[in-house]
Amino acid sequence: MTLSGRDIQRTAQEVADGLPGTSAGYPFTEHLRVWKVSGKVFLIVTEDDPDLEIITVKIDPDEGDELRRNHEAITRGHYLDKEHWISIGAGTGITKAVVEDLVRGSYDLAAEQLPVKDRPEAEGP
Repeated sequence: MTLSGRDIQRTAQEVADGLPGTSAGYPFTEHLRVWKVSGKVFLIVTEDDPDLEIITVKIDPDEGDELRRNHEAITRGHYLDKEHWISIGAGTGITKAVVEDLVRGSYDLAAEQLPVKDRPEAEGP
């Protein structure tokens, strides 16, 4: 089932909140809620414009190109590097599973950039 923009945002927030070592806040503006893993951004939810109910996630450039070709509702990332980020809005084929996978994939890419000692998986006794 295709999601509305608000449902996309809600799903992304739920997934991000459930991932280890994450924090959320408004470091850029009061209208962009940002999730980070150990200081690295992996999700941005746009909250100020009801006509722009999107999320923005980090992605491998080749995968991002393919997703943009296959989904009209996926565009180059708003606000950030256009090669490594995509924005997702409501549209054909944008399902809960797609959003969940994109948020988890973005989290994994951000976490991989961290020193091993700072990665959430590295935490423990």
